Amino acid sequence: MKKMINSVESLLEESLNGFAKAHDDIIQLNHQPRFVTRKQKAKQGKVALVSGGGSGHEPLHTGLVGQGMLDAACPGQIFTSPTPDQMMAAAEAVDNGRGVLFIVKNYAGDVMNFEIAGEMLDCEHATVLVSDDVSLPKDHSTGRRGVAGTLIIEKIVGAAAEAGASLIECKILGDRVNESTASMGVALTSCTVPALGKPTFDIGDNEIEMGVGIHGERGREPMNLASAADIVEHLATAIDTELKPQAGQKVLLHVNGFGATPAMELYLVYDLAVKYWQQRGVEIERSLVGNYTTSLDMAGCSITLTLLDDELIQLWDAPVHTANLRWG
Repeated sequence: MKKMINSVESLLEESLNGFAKAHDDIIQLNHQPRFVTRKQKAKQGKVALVSGGGSGHEPLHTGLVGQGMLDAACPGQIFTSPTPDQMMAAAEAVDNGRGVLFIVKNYAGDVMNFEIAGEMLDCEHATVLVSDDVSLPKDHSTGRRGVAGTLIIEKIVGAAAEAGASLIECKILGDRVNESTASMGVALTSCTVPALGKPTFDIGDNEIEMGVGIHGERGREPMNLASAADIVEHLATAIDTELKPQAGQKVLLHVNGFGATPAMELYLVYDLAVKYWQQRGVEIERSLVGNYTTSLDMAGCSITLTLLDDELIQLWDAPVHTANLRWG
């Protein structure tokens, strides 16, 4: 294992210190318990959005704190859920009097700890559970995982909250976007968790892992290495089968890198995915390409499709200013 670290124990704290210094115009870091909030607190009466999860997925979630998106994010240790005291302290720090919306990826530790935090909160709160990973069946024992679609929900709901939507309106909107979003990923390599010191699973030189998660876990099936066109066909077909977009449907297409895939390859994947859906009459109305929901140093990517309407397009286009997503 070769990593640019001083020690496994200090890695997260030192990384967060650097992140806070690099973006001290946007965010501030609280150390004990550990969470990140906006530098400029949102206006009074705005619903506060709080998310979080294990580190190793950067820029999710800390890099998405700022105007138009999250009010706070709670980073746990690598691939480990943050603790309820982090979540509770973050929520209390950003509550503006209209309640707190938790945006939670569907992983057992995240779900449990956010539930515990919610039970201890005095303010009104609600939760959007992200479950966009179609590599798992809907009736899976623990439900579908929350993956790259999390960013899309955070952006769209963040814009609605910024515009004055109520807590229940934000909750309903988040659930609607989740139901309209599907993702699937493929890994060319495993990732190496520093505390483990070796790849989390073995994969042959001529193998890929289809339907992989974002915590270094195996996918739903190993496959032989194939051309990019064949890989994209496999991913896109699973997503298309789930969402069933009709000809003329407007969509957001997000190609997300897992951390070690060059932009050149991600844009190639995007081109192939565009061709796949354009051949079916689907209109690619908005796009996002890059490393946003990563898995440390894993090579590979995921494709995410979100069905759009005029309201969702307007919310996606609304101004956003975070460390890693900004426009308007």
